[in-house]
Amino acid sequence: MRLLRCSFFAFEESIMRFILSLLACLAVAFANPDRAAADPRMTDIVQAGKLRIGVFPSFQFSRDAAGKPRGLAPDIAAALSKRLGIAEVVVVEHPTPPQVIACVKAAGCDIAFMLIDPARAAEVNFTPAFVRSDFTYLVPAGSALGIAADVDHPGIRVAAVHGHASTIALVRLLKQAQPVYADTYDPTFELLRSENADAFASIREMLIQYSAQLPGSRVLDDSYQTNLAGVAVAKEKAERLDYVSEFLEELKRSGSLKKMVDDNGLRGVEVAIGR
Repeated sequence: MRLLRCSFFAFEESIMRFILSLLACLAVAFANPDRAAADPRMTDIVQAGKLRIGVFPSFQFSRDAAGKPRGLAPDIAAALSKRLGIAEVVVVEHPTPPQVIACVKAAGCDIAFMLIDPARAAEVNFTPAFVRSDFTYLVPAGSALGIAADVDHPGIRVAAVHGHASTIALVRLLKQAQPVYADTYDPTFELLRSENADAFASIREMLIQYSAQLPGSRVLDDSYQTNLAGVAVAKEKAERLDYVSEFLEELKRSGSLKKMVDDNGLRGVEVAIGR
């Protein structure tokens, strides 16, 4: 009888532990339903409690006067982190795209925002494009260059940012004009302003911004290539790539991505259609 009573109490204690454990799990679920329902493809990021995004200065990322991150990349990351129930987005900023790619490959960034290029796709995987724009030229006041085709002639010097997708595309196309390089946007623009270049090649949105700093300058109406932006993910993270790709498509369908583009005042940037 005593043995039966002890067994009963042990069973009762086991049941109580199970109930308490279940209640604790339910408390977590109700406190943060998004995290509780997180897709298993993103388990590692959810467990870490933060989403680390790789960025560099571009039409997708900048900082305001107070140094706070702003742009399309932080906005998309904020929406993704909310979906996952993650409170923190960590911006991992580097000066150049190759450094951001290295960050993704070394697992220092969970995802990264940049233009899709075949050379980059050999090192990381990309989601389908979520926005499209074009590469074109900024020319100074009085320039005789009227369309993009006018640029590729002997004696024309084209300022370009080293390692950017716009520059990779430019070098493939130029046969006669001479590229002149700087490592980031500001010194590249300075090449044009100081008359050490005849045109500045980059993505249209960035050139529109710099045009305001050079009176009489203009951004050419046509382009030398259309470009597509995607989210980069490490090669070994196929499940993460699938999840982020699906998430971006949802942003497109809901109209949220279009609103982000408009809210950031991105001129010449459109939501990419299809996958």
